Amino acid sequence: MIVEYIRYKIDEPRRVEFEKAYQNASAALDASTHCRAYELTRCTEAAESYILRIEWDSEEGHMKGFRSSPEFKTFFTAIHPYVKDIEEMRHYQLTEVKTRK
Repeated sequence: MIVEYIRYKIDEPRRVEFEKAYQNASAALDASTHCRAYELTRCTEAAESYILRIEWDSEEGHMKGFRSSPEFKTFFTAIHPYVKDIEEMRHYQLTEVKTRK
């Protein structure tokens, strides 16, 4: 598994529409065989800061599988207006340091 983090900076007038766009885009993530989980979070100290966290089966599954699928076209159409607001987009590998309660 690989985790993708995407950091966005969204100004106040566009936040509601941004969240709606990701609600619409989530159907494409749900339909993807490569997406294992996702969540969109907003910072409580800086409301313009969002992080999208997506768990993929692998980096190749994301970059080649999902991005060449019909689901990606649906996903990208929904979030396209916000691509320029991305501050960082990277893949991370899990380490052995973890817990869930």
